[in-house]
Amino acid sequence: MRRIHHYVAGKELPGTSGRFGPVFDPATGVQQAEVAFASAAEVDRAVAAAVGAAASWRDSALGKRADVLFRFRQLLVARRADLAAAITSEHGKVPSDAAGEVARGIENVEFAAGVPQLLKGGYSEGVSAGVDVYSIRQPLGVVAAITPFNFPAMVPLWMVANAIACGNAVVLKPSEKDPSASVLLARWLEEAGLPPGVLNVVHGDRGAVDRLLEHPSIAAVSFVGSTPVARSIYQRGTAVGKRVQALGGAKNHMVVLPDADLDAAADAAVSAAYGSAGERCMAISVVVAVGAIGDRLVDAIAARLPKVAIGPGRDPAAEMGPLITAEHRDKVAGYLGAAEAEGATVVVDGRTRRFEGSGFFLGVSLVDRVTRTMSVYRDEIFGPVLAVVRAASYPEALEIVNGNPYGNGAAIFTRDGGAARQFQREVTCGMVGVNVPIPVPVAYYSFGGWKDSLFGDTHIYGPDGIHFYTRGKVVTSRWPDPATSAIDLGFPQTR
Repeated sequence: MRRIHHYVAGKELPGTSGRFGPVFDPATGVQQAEVAFASAAEVDRAVAAAVGAAASWRDSALGKRADVLFRFRQLLVARRADLAAAITSEHGKVPSDAAGEVARGIENVEFAAGVPQLLKGGYSEGVSAGVDVYSIRQPLGVVAAITPFNFPAMVPLWMVANAIACGNAVVLKPSEKDPSASVLLARWLEEAGLPPGVLNVVHGDRGAVDRLLEHPSIAAVSFVGSTPVARSIYQRGTAVGKRVQALGGAKNHMVVLPDADLDAAADAAVSAAYGSAGERCMAISVVVAVGAIGDRLVDAIAARLPKVAIGPGRDPAAEMGPLITAEHRDKVAGYLGAAEAEGATVVVDGRTRRFEGSGFFLGVSLVDRVTRTMSVYRDEIFGPVLAVVRAASYPEALEIVNGNPYGNGAAIFTRDGGAARQFQREVTCGMVGVNVPIPVPVAYYSFGGWKDSLFGDTHIYGPDGIHFYTRGKVVTSRWPDPATSAIDLGFPQTR
């Protein structure tokens, strides 16, 4: 059985804990590798390597850091097919989804490569007689990145690119379900010129996370995952003085007003709900159908679902792949039975779709007449299940969206510019789409939600990422007046 090792100080570090986790091919259900789970001592070794590399990397010129990132960007572009293949192999994404993930990750590297501009401070000359004041931003030291299974390349790049651009060293703990992409990224960064030890990868489960949270040399923690874990990481990390950004779960709503383009809204709902098998925190999981458009919208979505091509990532025609594990597939399927029992209408039942082999596949599902008390509405399902909630008016639709405890993203479909402008002002979430179902910001803005979707006050990547991975410092300086200095500086005396 192939083993996936830790990557520390520029070298593979075989696991010594004796604990390993299975890595499956979700399309076949066959275990293809096992990944070492780090002990506390192995995490300490990775942190020590980062500490050792951090001082010299902090002192590296901004141009040097930018050069490394530009070279890394070129490697990613040249090898994007290899990275996408690694994602498909362990996560199960179809080629289009894997390629899209790589492209969005590259955008973040391109942003971070502008670090000489991003770290510019302010300067005020002559605030008082002979006194100047200026601001600078400095790296934190060693930071930890804890990333989820659903974007095994993109989310590490959200964190790592900005962190190293700002002069930090990083210990990355990727998901144990699809860990290989992170090791590839670490190798390619060093190939691009990053000194060994600036980026280290340790694999594992809660034991590795616990040690990173308690380690005194870790200054900050970035996390993306479920809300319960995000809340715990935020509370534990901040309790010991660490800076923490912890992005949690979501229940993203798409409000469709009666004047919306029906075909555009139905197409958007299908792509946003079922892309990546619904395993993304920006997936649309609830459509709020307003007024008379409800029946027509449900019919239009249902008519499109038999055309969704489901299959393994190695099939170029596949539009949706498997779920990450058999256990998760079965959990997602369980919500359909619960919805029926609670009075919802299962319009399209993905459980009836049959697939060859033992892969972790589930068909797409559409559930109508959902209410806010049902588990299919309350919980973050993280699978190919789309719920439809009916609303009589725009105010009722807005109340539904704002009453949900999650606040990651929301979208509105309408031809009315006034209604769209009102929605973007009134909705309580961090990212808003207007006739755009998945409003993930471009790399030069920042990604993050409100309410139970974010713990901490800093969004991830973009400008907020630069601020998260640096500390601000203000310097007030006074220098002798050349006219009165005891040292002859060779300046002409003007008074």
